[in-house]
Amino acid sequence: MKLYKLTINQAKEGLKKKEFSVKELVSSCLEQIKKLNPKLNAFITVCEKEALKEAEEKDKKIRNSQSVIRNLPLFGIPIAVKDLFCTKRIRTTAASKVLGNYIPVYDATVIRKLKEAGAIIIGKANCDAWAHGSSGENSDFGPTKNPFDESLVPGGSSSGSAVAVATGMSLAATGTDTGGSIRLPAAFCGVVGLKPTYGRVSRFGVIAMASSLDSIGHFTKNVEDSALILNITAGKDPYDATTPLLDVPKYLKNLKEKIKGIKIGVPKEYFIKGIVKEIEQQTLLAIKKLEKLGAKIVNISLPHTKYAVAVYYIIQPAEVSSNLARYDGIRYGFGREKFGAEAKRRIMLGTYTLSAGYYEAYYLKAMKVRTLIRKDFEEAFEKVQAIVTPVSPTLPFKLGEKTQNPLEMYLSDIFTIPANLAGLPGLSLPGGWVNNLPVGIQILGPQFSEELLFRIGHALEQQRKNEK
Repeated sequence: MKLYKLTINQAKEGLKKKEFSVKELVSSCLEQIKKLNPKLNAFITVCEKEALKEAEEKDKKIRNSQSVIRNLPLFGIPIAVKDLFCTKRIRTTAASKVLGNYIPVYDATVIRKLKEAGAIIIGKANCDAWAHGSSGENSDFGPTKNPFDESLVPGGSSSGSAVAVATGMSLAATGTDTGGSIRLPAAFCGVVGLKPTYGRVSRFGVIAMASSLDSIGHFTKNVEDSALILNITAGKDPYDATTPLLDVPKYLKNLKEKIKGIKIGVPKEYFIKGIVKEIEQQTLLAIKKLEKLGAKIVNISLPHTKYAVAVYYIIQPAEVSSNLARYDGIRYGFGREKFGAEAKRRIMLGTYTLSAGYYEAYYLKAMKVRTLIRKDFEEAFEKVQAIVTPVSPTLPFKLGEKTQNPLEMYLSDIFTIPANLAGLPGLSLPGGWVNNLPVGIQILGPQFSEELLFRIGHALEQQRKNEK
């Protein structure tokens, strides 16, 4: 049995039945890392010794009491962590040489929760430095490569996390999504990626990119595992004032309920000139499957979508320039001369936008249009309960193809950015194949509607399985 191929749920069942040990499960993923990481560059740091030691300790706990597997939902599950999350005593670089020697003295809230649930950190995943990118090519530690074709990008910025899950180097992985940084690599690597509602999951201990846009999510092999992890990571955190005092639903409870009668919107603005024809066809096919399952399909309009990329690339660099100001090489890390080209570009753009004489012309205007984009969604959700769109207008592109044209690179996130501007949850799941490459389908919902997104996503996932 190839243990690295298991879902979290399958791994838990196997551990309960004593079909294999935690050490065997962790070792299986570590073998995949040894085999594939030299080619794919998904990890910056591999925690082999620590992971194996923890696995042995967990096996001892199982021998003493079988109940630990039932009581801890991620007991013994190897998880990769995007190198933006602070991990106690494990190097955390944000994929930048500026933090090349930084070892945190505490865990991010999400990491603490995952550990308390029994998870084992197998390593720190590569990403675009400071999460600046859509392709995984901006890492100071070299680009991550697509597991289906090493000449292609895996999507970014959470490139290593997506590749780790797609190849079985881990059973799940954490990620961050500021403008599509979970959903795009999930689509390009054929896995499930969740961007929760803004504030649903604590940002404490996660190196900030753009604070009003950053969402903390994860990658899994299926929708059920995604729901399981959100139940662990979501909730109020006294260290993050943006986390609301709202109960966390039991996301698995209604997961398998039918979706008959649910109204799903299809926005015309997401089927634009320039979208790869086969991606449009796969998305429309997924919509037909949802209709077959009893959902009611409604054509809708989100008129301000066309301004989303322009708005994002005013607001985001402004917040980036503010957040990166703390890296002066005095308290930790190295000096600013180690910033990469993309970080410098965003610092300059953001500082210019916020400077006297330009703030009202650019930043303030962008914030007003952001409100209009949010209102578009609010009006749409009066007619429908969820929205289905493509994740990306293109298939994974060649390494180096867009690095000399930042504007073309920025357009990779054209379908994902609006959800971040409006603070909405978005679920990316595999929707089919084109030229032996995966195509992602995006499901969006109102704020805090993750339970509904999981239901729709699970129904679509099962429909695809039944057709195979």
